[in-house]
Amino acid sequence: MERALVAAVAGGGADAVVEVLARTRLYVLVARLHADIPGWTAPLPTIRDEASRRTCVPVLTPGMLPPWHPEWVFREVSLGELARTWPYDVRRLAVNHGTPYAAMVDARPKHLKAWLRADEHSGGPEHRVLLTDSGGPLYGPLAHGLALGAHLAVTNGLIWNRLGAAYEDYATDRARLRSPWGIPHRAEYRDRLASLMKNQLVGRVQEAVLRTRHTLATRLGRTPTREEWAEAVARTFAARDADDRALADRSLQFIALYENRLRADGALAPDGRVDTLAAFDLGRAVNVVRLALGARYGDPHEAEQDVLRLGELARGAYPSWPDFSLGYLMARIVHRAEDDGPEAAEHTYRQSLAEHRILTQDPTSPYRNIPWS
Repeated sequence: MERALVAAVAGGGADAVVEVLARTRLYVLVARLHADIPGWTAPLPTIRDEASRRTCVPVLTPGMLPPWHPEWVFREVSLGELARTWPYDVRRLAVNHGTPYAAMVDARPKHLKAWLRADEHSGGPEHRVLLTDSGGPLYGPLAHGLALGAHLAVTNGLIWNRLGAAYEDYATDRARLRSPWGIPHRAEYRDRLASLMKNQLVGRVQEAVLRTRHTLATRLGRTPTREEWAEAVARTFAARDADDRALADRSLQFIALYENRLRADGALAPDGRVDTLAAFDLGRAVNVVRLALGARYGDPHEAEQDVLRLGELARGAYPSWPDFSLGYLMARIVHRAEDDGPEAAEHTYRQSLAEHRILTQDPTSPYRNIPWS
């Protein structure tokens, strides 16, 4: 986005600059003291541009966010929101002021109307795209650990390789921790992260179904047939209650169904299989760490150590990036099918397969550039 902005400025077209801004997340700095006041939104900040001697509203694009600071946080604003809340006496928008990726944009009433049109036309920031921060970790153990969370980053159109000032923005990061994670404070965050690291949230029955097949395959020296697998699962769950037995049967059916779908779509080898869904907990754990850092429930050093630990756990569970990715998407699809049925899971399947292909085929993907081990 920063390069696109520079190109638009160099081209001299104000409309092109506005078009780029309408497609990216923009951030304004907020004192944490103010951000923590319930129901109160701080007014847009202003600065004085010494070159033009004009008062401006400063905003930053995602790649220009500064390093993490405990007391200074950021609020995401769209171009449309800026237009609707614009100070009446300010006539300039300063994007990435004082950096090589700067743009000064006119903000008179007629321009604000153009911002609203551009915002409506663009649909806002893109989702389901791979975004990389060239200044963030690109290789090594930390980049490897961060890449475990790339599925959700692609889903939401967020940078995958950053531990910094914000994941999405301060208020949203805290809200996402509260729901769906049920994390209102640091102590609960550490407990939930520990559970994710132990793969306790992905589903014990589903994991047991896969573990049963893996154990049988090791003993037989080959992948068991569907019938052999079903018989082994029936023995494994014979002493369990009726609900667990029924869930195990459904899980086996859905896993077999979607493995066949993945083979037909060329994502899984003809003799391939998914042996664990641990990727779902490990991948989500990376994003919980990033959310908690944005919510100021931890600091960057602690977050780095957690991400490095998650990388170690992932390497112990999977032999490659494609295997990790398939484990992640299988968990996502099977849980959706179990909750809402195969028809409802079709959209999840197609979305997850598209993200898997982005991560395993895009030349810029971390899954193509970071060695697994």
